[in-house]
Amino acid sequence: MPEPTKKDEMPNGQPEEDASSAKKLSVDLPNDSVPAMGRKDSVWSLGEGQAPEDLDKPIDNPPLSILLIEKPQSASVPVGGDITFVAKVEAKDLLRKPTIKWFKGKWMDLASKTGKHLQLKETFERATKIHTFEMHIIKAKENYAGNYRCEVTYKDKFDSCSFDLEVKETEQGTQNIDIRSAFKRSSEGQEDAGELDFSGLLKHREPKQQDDTPEVDVWEILKNARPDEYEKIAFMYGITDLRGLLRRMKKIPKEEKKSEAFAKRLEPAYQVDKGGKIRLVVDLADPTVDLKWYKNGQEIRPTPNQRKYIFEHKGTQRIMVINNCTMNDDAAYAVAAGDEKCTTELFVKELPVKIIKGIEPVKTTVNERIELECEVSEEGAQVKWMKNGVEVPTGVRSRYRVKSEGTKHYLVIDDASREDTGTYSIMATGGTSEAHVQVDLKPLKVFVDLQDMTVMLGQPIKLHCEIFPGNVPGRWYRNGQLIQPNDRINIIHRNKVHRLEIETSSLHDAGDYTFVPEGYSQSLSAKIHIIDPPRVHLDSLNLPDNTMTVVAGNKLRLEIPISGEPAPRVVWMKGERVILESGHRVRAETYGDQTSLTIEITEREDSGNYKIVLQNEAGEASASIKIKVVDIPDPPDAPLVPVVGGDWCSMTWEPPKYDGGSPILGYFIERKKKQSSRWMRLNFDLIKETSFEPKKMIEGVPYEVRIFAINAIGVSKPSEPSKAFTPLAVTSEPTMLVVDDVTDTTVTVKWRPPETIGAAGLDGYLVEYCIEGTNDWVVSNKELTEKTKYTITGLSPGCKILVRVKAINAAGASAPRTLQHSILVKEVIEPPKIRVPRHLKQTYTRRVGETVNLVVPFMGKPRPKVTWLKEGKPIEPSHVSIRNTDCDSIIFIRKAERSHSGKYEMTVQVENHKDTAIIDIQIVDLPGPPQCVTIEDVWGGNVALVWTPPKDNGNAPITGYTIQKADKKTMEWFTCIEHYHRTCITITELVVGNEYFFRIFSENMCGLSEAATQTKKSALIVKEGLQVKTPEYNDRDFKEAPKFTQPLINTFAIAGYNTTLNCSVRANPRAKVVWMKNKIIILDDPRYRMFSNQGVCTLEIRKPSPYDGGLYTCKAINDLGEAQVDCKLEVKGGFSFFELMQRGVPLNLIDKYMNETKIVEQDK
Repeated sequence: MPEPTKKDEMPNGQPEEDASSAKKLSVDLPNDSVPAMGRKDSVWSLGEGQAPEDLDKPIDNPPLSILLIEKPQSASVPVGGDITFVAKVEAKDLLRKPTIKWFKGKWMDLASKTGKHLQLKETFERATKIHTFEMHIIKAKENYAGNYRCEVTYKDKFDSCSFDLEVKETEQGTQNIDIRSAFKRSSEGQEDAGELDFSGLLKHREPKQQDDTPEVDVWEILKNARPDEYEKIAFMYGITDLRGLLRRMKKIPKEEKKSEAFAKRLEPAYQVDKGGKIRLVVDLADPTVDLKWYKNGQEIRPTPNQRKYIFEHKGTQRIMVINNCTMNDDAAYAVAAGDEKCTTELFVKELPVKIIKGIEPVKTTVNERIELECEVSEEGAQVKWMKNGVEVPTGVRSRYRVKSEGTKHYLVIDDASREDTGTYSIMATGGTSEAHVQVDLKPLKVFVDLQDMTVMLGQPIKLHCEIFPGNVPGRWYRNGQLIQPNDRINIIHRNKVHRLEIETSSLHDAGDYTFVPEGYSQSLSAKIHIIDPPRVHLDSLNLPDNTMTVVAGNKLRLEIPISGEPAPRVVWMKGERVILESGHRVRAETYGDQTSLTIEITEREDSGNYKIVLQNEAGEASASIKIKVVDIPDPPDAPLVPVVGGDWCSMTWEPPKYDGGSPILGYFIERKKKQSSRWMRLNFDLIKETSFEPKKMIEGVPYEVRIFAINAIGVSKPSEPSKAFTPLAVTSEPTMLVVDDVTDTTVTVKWRPPETIGAAGLDGYLVEYCIEGTNDWVVSNKELTEKTKYTITGLSPGCKILVRVKAINAAGASAPRTLQHSILVKEVIEPPKIRVPRHLKQTYTRRVGETVNLVVPFMGKPRPKVTWLKEGKPIEPSHVSIRNTDCDSIIFIRKAERSHSGKYEMTVQVENHKDTAIIDIQIVDLPGPPQCVTIEDVWGGNVALVWTPPKDNGNAPITGYTIQKADKKTMEWFTCIEHYHRTCITITELVVGNEYFFRIFSENMCGLSEAATQTKKSALIVKEGLQVKTPEYNDRDFKEAPKFTQPLINTFAIAGYNTTLNCSVRANPRAKVVWMKNKIIILDDPRYRMFSNQGVCTLEIRKPSPYDGGLYTCKAINDLGEAQVDCKLEVKGGFSFFELMQRGVPLNLIDKYMNETKIVEQDK
């Protein structure tokens, strides 16, 4: 007999739910009833690898390259045994450790499954450079068998190897299997996660605490228990895979224990169809033993009136027959023979209810009775009636009635209607049956049909029709809604005439009218059309004078109620232009009982009269409305600035051309600097007038002003800025007006610029004069003069005049500066005076060929006579050019020669007055070569040379000599020493055996001489072995204490001009030089710079001031002694004649200042 079950199972013994989950994973769950040999099922839960849904897709592997030098091989292991697989990779060409992965099947990564049954190990041998990877399987189980794969990757290299594991089943029974660990569903985080199922893939569970209960042999408990107790025992000991447990128990070979009471026991389970009968047979070893039958633990006693249970005896067999099995007979049965008991379980299978005769289609009319009949295979069966797939309601108030008679079932509808049309079906456990029911209306005869009508609003409406038969009631509908009679609506039925009367029509009365006779399929229809002349209801807007005011820039939506039936056609017009509904900014819209005009952004051009025209079939109507768009005013024109002061101005403007539809309330004024972008408001209270005077401006800064106009709507945009204007003020009066020169017909005056000129600057000066005793001022210069000196010409000799000067700028003329005393027009004699420039007071040095251009200023009135002499003789104009002016004399030599050297005497004479000055000019050139060079002595590698200075020193002192040597063989010259000062020298370190010539160049401030003087004889350096008698010389002691060869000279300096103090000192060893001012050492003062070059000591004072005057000392110190020299330095506040003239100092004051300076110089 097949194994009974209470649930439908899949062919492999799994429930449907388990089968569906297995299908999704594309992996078969382990089944202990299937042999493990050759299986490729996974025994651990899912790890990292290819997704299950991608199993069937081709695997894209990187390009293969051989990495494995030893691959794991296929092997077999007995259940419970250990096995190791080894893979080796050579690391000779690898920079780092390769990556290895172990897989079971196609996709399961075993790295996450390590535990007590699986261990992965890695080692590296440095000597052989080989990586060893091992996979240990400990205590192998049957479901560990399958295909395994090893993959090794390193960068772009890849290698893999597949191998099989075969697990052989031992002959030992199941006594060694831990049933609780084998059939429990373990958590994902434990060591044996995923032993038999994939529940760990679906959820995470917390690891369970270690069970400390003593070991229990569950197999023994199960073998000794009844089948109905298996589930209880499995729950008690934590076994969740009950089905796997039952399958495993079937495989366990049963130990046949010889029973003393039963020769043959009951089968473990029996199955029978519902309504059938079953025989339970047991064979007794001792027929005399009393036998008792039990059902669910209760004894079954035979009853004479019941044929449910029948007990039979056939030899040693005892039989219990159960007749007409029902679901109540599905239970556990047992039979007891003495002290022994034998148990079994009976499963009753319920048979499906089948439909023997199905329902038939029905076609009828309304108000008829419908009865649907169906016959099934079993009495009292439960069935379900459906209509169009929905269960038919069978309650107390339902129109449907359900009844059954034996195996027949009925669905009754007493009063059918059209809504009962549909597909009806009956459902039983063994099948279904369906049929279509069609309910139609009864036919009707019409004599007079309803007629369409068009009625003016407020007029009566009368509808009537005539039908046969006449006694048929009916209902009136408007637009599908039932019409009920009332005070205004009257419904009349007389025989075959049906009438509907409405006293006063309204808009709601328009529509489709339908008369429906009861019980008939035909209906009568008519359409009532209500018309009403169009009207515009402007009164509801409450607009004064029908005028709508809106601010420009805002959105205007004017909604006007309208009426009319049918809905009138609405046209909006402005002038002759029609406003369309599709307009972008301005559009007209009509919907329902109103029309609207929408202006998205109103503009001033939108102002005006708008006309609304309504038309429909009942008539026409029109109305007008005025729209007034108010806006901010236009900006005024750019303001005018007619008058400008020192810190103020006067401005005027005109009102804006357009006031925005609202009166101008006032103005705002702003100003800004022309170069700035920041405007500043000048008034916070509105200005009613069109003029304004801004104040507190900065003189000389260009400004701009602008205007804002204000009305009730707001502030206008700013006007264009005015033309830039600059607040300007006249200058102060000129200062220090003095008389510079007077002749018989002219008067020359000088003055200084005004103390305050202002931002307007100074355009020039205006000179005026008048005869003493009159007030008639005459303008002397028709055009402004920019100079501060002017000569008034055309005067009468002997007259007296007054002179005044005005400063002129863009703001006008300043106050005049007038001479305090009158001027007598008569020429005055002024003694001549030569102002020798500072650099000409010393010898003026130039090289041959350079240009000489000297300017020597002088003064005197009338114009002095200038003469030049050289060495007491007149100068030839062909050699030297001289040009004289009223105030200076220029001596010019285009190309200087040595003959131009000498002392030049300049004489300036006015009548009997005379002044002279001497200028020393020195023209220098390159020197000539030394006169004679001789070899004084030769010894060892040394040669002594002696020479005489050159005859021509180039008109400058000789500063040194350059000595050169040349080998007689090559005659290539090499410099031995430069800038040598003496006229004798010893040349050393000459090569023995060579013969040398020597030559010497002389040098001055212009450079080396063009030629050199060579020795007539050569010097032969004698080779070794020759005896040379060297004369004995006494060494001379050149040491000496410091001694100043050139002292300091008392010096005058001009303030602001650099000056130097010079002296020279001789000392051996070299002396330390210290500079002092007023006996105080000068240290780290940036105003002083000290130089010392070959004994010449220089102190430079940068831009001295009177404070720098005093006693200066130069002190030289060495080991043999010390020496010092002093001088006085006086710093004048010093201005030159030209600087005093430029500053406008009167000539008499300049003359006094220069005379005092000259007297001081002569005294010193």
